[in-house]
Amino acid sequence: MSLFTSIFIAFLVASTLCRLWLSLRQTRHISEHRAQVPKPFSQQISLEDHQKAADYTNAKAQLGRMETVFDSLLLVAWTVGGGIALVQSMVDTSGLTGLWGGVAMIIAVLIISSLLSLPFSIAQTFGIESRFGFNRSTAGLFIADMLKGLGLTLLLGAPLLAAVLWIMAHTGELWWVYAWAVWSGFGLLMFWAYPTLIAPLFNKFSPLEDETLKARVEALLDRCGFHSKGIFVMDGSRRSAHGNAYFTGIGNNKRIVFFDTLIGTLEPLEVEAVLAHELGHFRKRHVRKRLVWSLVSSLIGLGILGWLKSEAWFYTDLGVPAVSDQAALLLFIMISPVFSYFISPLSAWFSRKHEFEADAYAASQSDANALVDALVKLYRENASTLTPDPVHSAFYDSHPPAMIRIQHLHDLAQAKA
Repeated sequence: MSLFTSIFIAFLVASTLCRLWLSLRQTRHISEHRAQVPKPFSQQISLEDHQKAADYTNAKAQLGRMETVFDSLLLVAWTVGGGIALVQSMVDTSGLTGLWGGVAMIIAVLIISSLLSLPFSIAQTFGIESRFGFNRSTAGLFIADMLKGLGLTLLLGAPLLAAVLWIMAHTGELWWVYAWAVWSGFGLLMFWAYPTLIAPLFNKFSPLEDETLKARVEALLDRCGFHSKGIFVMDGSRRSAHGNAYFTGIGNNKRIVFFDTLIGTLEPLEVEAVLAHELGHFRKRHVRKRLVWSLVSSLIGLGILGWLKSEAWFYTDLGVPAVSDQAALLLFIMISPVFSYFISPLSAWFSRKHEFEADAYAASQSDANALVDALVKLYRENASTLTPDPVHSAFYDSHPPAMIRIQHLHDLAQAKA
């Protein structure tokens, strides 16, 4: 076994075992605390709801462990197992060569991977989500979403891949800089276009009609100095009973979106507090910071690929005998998560830090106690566990654990009083 093959397999095994270990820790910790509602929540969340959240989280974790093992085996099959080389030979045999042959190879591998992973999506949606009363999707809607996603991949992804492969082949040693500029420009364009051009393909968005709530929200927006293209309610209940709120878009195309399930669950002051939290991300420039980090990390990644592209061992040690731009790009996309897995806690830490900052902003602009009430309702309605394993949470969670977050908000409320 060659050196890089050994390194790749070692990282893959280590990351897979770490994922499984963390998942088992999570399941064990939640099960150990299943019998009693944590004291800070005992007046608002029943034991039945607490146990539902524990069982729901553990069911997802069990399915996740199976998917982790499957994904690792599939990655081995695609790389050192010769899967990518097989698809490339089939594309070559079809007579499709050159630029579009490379695009066809990459898209074929990605589509096959998605189809092979489809049973896990079906099990999640129609198994776990249905069993716990969250799924409202139908087989027809599920298939329609999948076909729309495929259509967007072909319509938008194929030209982008073609542009990147052309740049790789024709712009010399600094191709990765030009590719980064195109990739980043495309990403920013999609970020801008998503609210009005892409999201409506999957959901219906209606202007907020509740005049009392609308007036409260608009007053908050004025206090925060936030200008948007409108306040919309999304028909999230078509697919799921889970509730959420977010703002999306950049520049002059920003929108505030509430799930209809959230509007039906929270009181107007609680909705205001949730929105104040989301606006905190805007005012604290979290979105901009994350965008800059994404651009920087993608530039670093493409710079590494710029070096690997010319190294024959990068291909042969990963099961691809023939050097090609499409193979370099696909291999890098597939193996990067294996090598970057162990730095993911850093991203999670920054995300939790941003959540605390957004909570503090919400407390200053709205009512911290109302945000507490809203979060507790959302924990209950979404069956979010109140007792995550601390190590698992530190490694993965983008939001602080419930008890820590609620205590932080209580402290902010007392400081403001």
